[in-house]
Amino acid sequence: MAAIKLTAKRQATLPRSLCEELDVHPGDEIALERRVLGGETLWIMRPHKVDWSWIGAASVPANASHDMTAIRASIARGRKRERP
Repeated sequence: MAAIKLTAKRQATLPRSLCEELDVHPGDEIALERRVLGGETLWIMRPHKVDWSWIGAASVPANASHDMTAIRASIARGRKRERP
C-alpha cells in the first residue's frame, strides 16, 4: 500500500505509479468523490480533464470579419459554389 504525506501547507506528493495510472501530470486537477460503503468512508480519485477537442468548432478564422456586409458576401459565395 502506498502512503501520502501532507506538508504544513496541506500539499501532497502522489506516487509515480498512481500518477501514471490516472494519467495526470503537474498542474492537472484531480476530482475527489466521497462515498460511504458499509459504514466506511472511501475517497475516489479521478482525473478532472476537460475535453477541449470541440473548441476548434467555435474558433474564428484569422481573417474573418463579423460585419454584416462581409457575412452576406460569404453566404453568397457559398451559395454560388453549391449550384451546379
